[in-house]
Amino acid sequence: MIASLLLLSATTATLDSHLPPLLPWQGQSLTLIQQKGPLTTDFELSEGLNSPNYQQTMAFVDRLVAANPTQFQVQTIAHSASGRAIKMLVASEEGAFTPSQLMQNTKPTLFIQAGIHAGEIDGKDATFMLLRDIATGKRRDILSQVNILFIPILNVDGHERRSQFNRINQRGPVEMGFRTNANNLNLNRDYTKLDTPEVRGVLKVIKQFKPDLYIDVHVTDGADYQYDVTYGYNPVFASESPSVSAALDQYFKPVIDKKLQAQGHLPGPLVFVMDKRDFKKGLAGWVATPRYSNGWGDLRSLPTILVENHSLKPYKQRVLGTYVFLDGAISALAQHHQQLTEAVKKELAFVPSQLIVERGYAKEPNTLIFEGIKYTRSESALSGQMEVKYLGEKQHYDALPIFWQKEVKTTIKVPNAFYIPPAYPQIVEKLKLHGIAVQTVTADALPSHLKMAIVKRHEFAKTPFEGRFRVSADFDFVDVTEKNLTGWSKVETAQPLGELATHLLHPKAPDSFFAWGEFNTIFQRTEYMENYALAPYARQMLKDKPALALEFDKKIREDAAFANDPQARLNWLYEHTPFYDQAYLKYPVLMTFLEHAQEKN
Repeated sequence: MIASLLLLSATTATLDSHLPPLLPWQGQSLTLIQQKGPLTTDFELSEGLNSPNYQQTMAFVDRLVAANPTQFQVQTIAHSASGRAIKMLVASEEGAFTPSQLMQNTKPTLFIQAGIHAGEIDGKDATFMLLRDIATGKRRDILSQVNILFIPILNVDGHERRSQFNRINQRGPVEMGFRTNANNLNLNRDYTKLDTPEVRGVLKVIKQFKPDLYIDVHVTDGADYQYDVTYGYNPVFASESPSVSAALDQYFKPVIDKKLQAQGHLPGPLVFVMDKRDFKKGLAGWVATPRYSNGWGDLRSLPTILVENHSLKPYKQRVLGTYVFLDGAISALAQHHQQLTEAVKKELAFVPSQLIVERGYAKEPNTLIFEGIKYTRSESALSGQMEVKYLGEKQHYDALPIFWQKEVKTTIKVPNAFYIPPAYPQIVEKLKLHGIAVQTVTADALPSHLKMAIVKRHEFAKTPFEGRFRVSADFDFVDVTEKNLTGWSKVETAQPLGELATHLLHPKAPDSFFAWGEFNTIFQRTEYMENYALAPYARQMLKDKPALALEFDKKIREDAAFANDPQARLNWLYEHTPFYDQAYLKYPVLMTFLEHAQEKN
């Protein structure tokens, strides 16, 4: 054991040699580590240097359940693409393990998710220590306050792509998993499109168990600073659930921060850097969109906290900080569950008339107090540009610029309902998995004043993102008449998850099914014309429609490129015939609005 620990320490020192120097740390939370005894974790046995593999992790889950079967149960929530089981441990003082049982015991439920990015595995080892302390009686108080749902590894396939060389800018563990899953998909970009079994499993858990607080544990990979635990949620000004964000600010953050500080950790804000080569240019105040766990949670009024431990801090320090953070979140949830519940109810009842679906960074910054690290900048012979070198010394900023995403780029009017054709059952299935209510349209409930979005201009991404070629477009919104929608699916927006439904179904929303390419077949033309047939038909058409003939002549006179392009001229004529594909460039999901007015572009 001693020899292996010495080897681990030597390996760690070698792997860390390229990273900036460390600030000394000796926090009170070191006393949380168990040196020996029942259920000592693999993390502790390695003196805080390593994290167990999948097989060892699942074995420890089984040991926890065996040690406390009346309060712990393990459930399989999904299987990965490689066939590995994704396990969830349910912890309840009364042995309430089903959704209905948990809801009957009246305690709030905390959902902890670790390893969505498998190289960022701090949450697994921290929560194992917490659960061990519950199982051995050291922390009997916890389950008297809350129920716990815990996924030790969400990205189980990425977890087993273990290496010492997966993250060049992270201090430990010695071997860590990979960011993406077996299909090279980033799970924390999948909360809207739902391509992965891992995230679909998470949504099933949330839909069934209805947790009161959702914590997603990550490790950040940006600049150097003094904070070891940073965390956050969408700020009140940019939140679609501002009452929830305000409740987290008022009731949760003070409790969590106080616990962290008392145990020797420095909590900080969830921010990033505008220019990674010049920290003083300011911070980026990011607002999560619904493809991310915390953006999705904000949109559906599920209180969601994103934890981003600082990658340059040692693994031991980060894991212990996560333990203390979770302990603080448990205390806050137990004390302020009622205030949080009231905020959630208020947001779920709110039905907006419009939504901001796209934001940009403000041109003028705010400022904040920030505890940074001193650095120098110099010309690099390797990159040919100025590069930063962090010095491992404290640097206090009284007023560091921060550019929040305050600029509103796209606002949409919220329809009162969307109508989905029967040809898209996968869309209906995903909506239901999100928890959105979907109805079937009957003959006695046909809508009036339908609108259709017609693509005016569109652009596909040049490279795939998350396995898809995303598309952006501009639209005209036109009236649709005499449309029989019997058998279609109807999604009303006056429902608790109506805002989420709007982001998913409105084609102008950047995280909509449309933007993710679910409707790319509308960009295909599958019927064409022959010139020998079109020419005589078009000649007669222009004769019968003088106004159209004038429009054609005007375009020839005023558009030289059009006039000199025979195929463009024929295509224009073809588009004005009844033979032209009537579904081409038409978004098939129809909409109704409370006011029968043209959508603004």
